[in-house]
Amino acid sequence: MRTIFLRAVVSIAILFLTACSEPPKESSSCSSTPGSPVTGKTAFWPRDTSAYKWSSDMVPIKLESKDAPGSKSEPGKAGTWTATFGSQGRREAVVITYAIAAQPPEIVKGVNVGHPFPWAGPTHEALAFQSSDLSVDSDAAYKTASTQASAWLKKHPDKEVSFALGNSSRFSGPVWYVQWGESKNGYGIFIDAKSGEVAKPK
Repeated sequence: MRTIFLRAVVSIAILFLTACSEPPKESSSCSSTPGSPVTGKTAFWPRDTSAYKWSSDMVPIKLESKDAPGSKSEPGKAGTWTATFGSQGRREAVVITYAIAAQPPEIVKGVNVGHPFPWAGPTHEALAFQSSDLSVDSDAAYKTASTQASAWLKKHPDKEVSFALGNSSRFSGPVWYVQWGESKNGYGIFIDAKSGEVAKPK
């Protein structure tokens, strides 16, 4: 189950539009001073607005956390979040990044809108979802996941955590995938993005 979802998470190639001098940019800054890590929903809404400007029929496909240089990790939060949106009308997708700190030369602080790239539409392994389906934030997902993983975490206290939000035909709606460490020797669990409970396949 975890392998299938991870394939879905990485199934879309990610391209970025970078450098402070190149449009388009939304709420971006070249400041080198990092802000505080934020939850997935906090980072998602300004990008949702940017994606709607790009295409009115846009739909979210996935959301992922990334590390941000110079920022301290906090439970359920990250310094950089990337969201992929698709447009059936345009048959394109775009990646929009929210970063609390600049990562020259690719990423500037704030919202970074990427170059559109071809998209054939949703698949069984990578379905689109509605913004309204994202009821549970990443910090709440982290709390539930860490409770489930408590025994493993006691043996591996130094493992970094990452988050991925997506949807597939195996679940009834979008799910958070909370993972500590690497996929081969780490620990991962799915959390329902609507209920906040551990997600179970159909």
